[in-house]
Amino acid sequence: MIPDLPLDIESIKGFLAADEAQALYEHALQSCAAGPVLEIGSYCGKSTICLGLACQRKGSALFALDHHRGSEEHQLGEMFHDPELYDDTAAVMDSFREFRRNIRAAGLEDVVVPIVAGSELAARHWNTPLGMVFIDGGHSLEAALTDYRCWAPHVARGGVLAIHDLFADAHLGGQAPYAVYRMALASGLFESIDQVSSLGLLRRL
Repeated sequence: MIPDLPLDIESIKGFLAADEAQALYEHALQSCAAGPVLEIGSYCGKSTICLGLACQRKGSALFALDHHRGSEEHQLGEMFHDPELYDDTAAVMDSFREFRRNIRAAGLEDVVVPIVAGSELAARHWNTPLGMVFIDGGHSLEAALTDYRCWAPHVARGGVLAIHDLFADAHLGGQAPYAVYRMALASGLFESIDQVSSLGLLRRL
């Protein structure tokens, strides 16, 4: 159980099981000693709050990276489109206002650093070693590979790389995150330390 949750985490839009949320929190607690935490794919802030509470407890920071325009499945007419997150004036999906509202309600504005940008742009001049990187961005192969290639090299030795939505069976879910997970293992730079539901956790050697 994540202690002192400031709001009902289940009321926040997003796709994160309770056991996965708990695992993110616990691994972030342990990883903060190696550096700050970065997540890719914040959406409305469900995972951000779990990671942010751990960072707050350890006096660290969480960089929350998301362009807030949604993945392919969030667009108008697609399966996971949410009309409440659609900006009719600009005719685009925009989760940033909802994200900021939830981070403020959780009391994490002094811990969470929002980065509203694409993964490649944000990583271009990044030089800070990270204690933990959580990949939960776009699920196309191109997007997942970009996230991995841009951010895995920044995980400090002993730090954690977490990848969400791992499904070995293609009938259960998309294969891009699983392909990236296998790539990380094959690189020889990471070892598997745990898998909780669809969340895979690896340690940088």
